Amino acid sequence: MGKSRRTIPEELLLLALDPTTGTTAQPQTLDLGLAGAQLVELSLAGRIVPDGDRIAVVLPRPTGDPTLDHALELLRRRGSPVRAVHWIGGPRLGLRQTYLAHLERCGMVAAVPGQVCGVLPTTRYQASDDCTNAAIKQRLDTAIRTGVPPDPRTAALAALAHAVGLGKHLYPGNEGRSSRSRLRDLIRYDPLGGMVAHAVMDVQNGLPAQTGRTGSTGRVAPAARTGGDQVPRSRTEPAAPTRVGVR
Repeated sequence: MGKSRRTIPEELLLLALDPTTGTTAQPQTLDLGLAGAQLVELSLAGRIVPDGDRIAVVLPRPTGDPTLDHALELLRRRGSPVRAVHWIGGPRLGLRQTYLAHLERCGMVAAVPGQVCGVLPTTRYQASDDCTNAAIKQRLDTAIRTGVPPDPRTAALAALAHAVGLGKHLYPGNEGRSSRSRLRDLIRYDPLGGMVAHAVMDVQNGLPAQTGRTGSTGRVAPAARTGGDQVPRSRTEPAAPTRVGVR
């Protein structure tokens, strides 16, 4: 896989980086979103396919991206299709730090060492190319503003951004309420991205995997609205936002 185009996990992490503080929004759920983003990226690369609510490896050939290839190998070792919710909720936490190190090696972010309260060591990360980050955000903005169906990559990125709770980070305050609602609605434009995003939210909310969410076609219904920016606390709503520094 060439590096002319950033992968969905890379883009999701770049969206979560706060350019002012150098910390990541939603650190506790970002690992789940990154695991889900790997599934979408591997599907777009033709390595896996959805099988109902499961994921099946159809081409185990490496992509050339070490983080994706590690995930692909783990999926291959399963030997049979695995439920997306079981994969995302599996014991592979630490993806956020793995991808931060990966982005640093690729020159996409720069690590800035520092201290908390003048004592505890911490590391903050700054994007090396603000124009690139702005372009990623612009794709979401365009899909939200125009209502034109986005391409599968942008739709999946939007679905995962909503699933991990980045809506209020990307579109804060009352003025961002309608944009957050439209971000959530973009989930319907990519069946696989929608299925993976719902699996991320299921894991966050502690819900068991259920067969038949997507039906035989894999199509995902858009999240139900109750008015304004409020969504019932169910599998359509990610966990409450949190923010901590990267240490």
